[in-house]
Amino acid sequence: MEILLYLAAIIAAIAFAVLVIYLAQVLKEVKRTMSHVADTLEGLEKQMEGITVETTALLNKTNKLAEDINDKTTRLNTLVDGVKNIGDSVNDFTTSIKTVSQSVNRIADENKETTAQAIKWSTVVMELFNKNRNKKKDNGGMRNDKSTNTKPK
Repeated sequence: MEILLYLAAIIAAIAFAVLVIYLAQVLKEVKRTMSHVADTLEGLEKQMEGITVETTALLNKTNKLAEDINDKTTRLNTLVDGVKNIGDSVNDFTTSIKTVSQSVNRIADENKETTAQAIKWSTVVMELFNKNRNKKKDNGGMRNDKSTNTKPK
């Protein structure tokens, strides 16, 4: 029985040794993997530093661009207000012209007969004037012919 006890102890010692050997191999692989992970994290940290610097620069540029856009928007709003005021002025001017035109049309409609009579009378006066002028020309031309005819030859 003692032999069985020694044999069990030897088997346990061998199993423990095998276990320790495999555990040592696993720990070496874990160490190598952790070393690779540490190297990867260092590279990632360096990349993150670069990304952080670039992100900060990009954020500064974005803020400057936003300020520029706000400034230009304010200027553009002023310009749009000016154009709106010009449009309002043109609209008021057009309304005034329309009012004057309607007033002139209304007065012309009210005074149609008077206007027609004035045109008729002015036509009659012009015809009389033209007849009188033509008559004077004709009379003046005859006197010149008579005076040249009356001279002795």
